[in-house]
Amino acid sequence: MNYTHYDYLELAPGASAQRIEAAYCALLERFQYGHTEAGQDLSGLVRMIHAAYAVLSDPEQRRAYDAQLSHEAEAADAELQSQLDAAALTGFTRVQQVPETLLATLPELAA
Repeated sequence: MNYTHYDYLELAPGASAQRIEAAYCALLERFQYGHTEAGQDLSGLVRMIHAAYAVLSDPEQRRAYDAQLSHEAEAADAELQSQLDAAALTGFTRVQQVPETLLATLPELAA
C-alpha cells in the first residue's frame, strides 16, 4: 500500500495550512519526537512525518505534490477501467442459459 503525505499527517487532501500545522504538532507530541514506544523504534515514522510536513506546508511543493497525486490517480483509474473492460468482454455469458433440449424443441413449437 502506498501512503501519501496526507496519510502520514492523518489529514484529508483539502486540509488548510492551519490544520496541517496542528496535525504536525499533535503527531510529534504523540510520538514524543521519535522516542521508542512499547519497544518500537518510531524514528522512521517521525522522519516521514517531518518529510510530509515539509512538502505540505510549502504552497508550491504542495501544488506540485497534489498534481502528481492527481496524475497517479488518473493513471490508476484508467488501468483499472481497461482491466474491467477486458474482463467484461472475455467473461460474457447470457443472462439465462437455455438448456439444449429446449432450444431443439423451440422450432417445433413455433411451427
